[in-house]
Amino acid sequence: MWELVKAGGWLMTPIVVCSILALVIIIERSHTLQFNKIVPTRLREQLITRLRENGDIGRTQLMNVKEKTALGDILATGLLYRQYGLESMTMHMQNRASVQVHQLEKNINMLGTIGAIAPLLGLLGTVLGIISSFLAITDGAMQDPTMLAAGVSQALITTAAGMIVAIPALVAYRYFQRRIIDINAQFETQAGLMIQELYDYQLLENIHTLVPANSTVAMDEHARVQLDTDKVNMATP
Repeated sequence: MWELVKAGGWLMTPIVVCSILALVIIIERSHTLQFNKIVPTRLREQLITRLRENGDIGRTQLMNVKEKTALGDILATGLLYRQYGLESMTMHMQNRASVQVHQLEKNINMLGTIGAIAPLLGLLGTVLGIISSFLAITDGAMQDPTMLAAGVSQALITTAAGMIVAIPALVAYRYFQRRIIDINAQFETQAGLMIQELYDYQLLENIHTLVPANSTVAMDEHARVQLDTDKVNMATP
């Protein structure tokens, strides 16, 4: 293996670095983007059940839920702001979902970049190897075929190495992109179901700007007095 790397020339160094980076990112994202760690099953049902049984969930408990999983962060944020109404609750959940998706996309673009530049590095090595072969011909390589073979081997090795790095990187990049899309869809589904269940079980608290009760009573009393005055005026000849 080391002999092949040496035969590929100096361009094998960045290709090897790209392969190490791609491998590290693939392993790290494979461990991070696990569905059961990001979107745990029955989390929404557990929160709704606790709300129905106790009428409310303490802020400390919700903060614990927020810190454990990405879905828990979104749902707990919504419950923290549910007393301010549906619009505020939805807005805060959308903000947290955007933050979580951004964190899930960490290093994914780097993986796509590696998949794009690795073949170009291999192609550059091919060009340089062919140039070396032609230069060797002008220097009398027709009498010494080994001089010609060195440039050709460099071209073939770098091309193969670039493709070997690029193909798995691009496959993993597309796979992780699809996984993030599915996770984001689950975020939206779970948040929508929670809002619907809050409505169904009458657990959504809405705060509206209302006229104070004393003012309402005073207005009713004023209307009644005005009506009595009008009746007296109509009865007077």
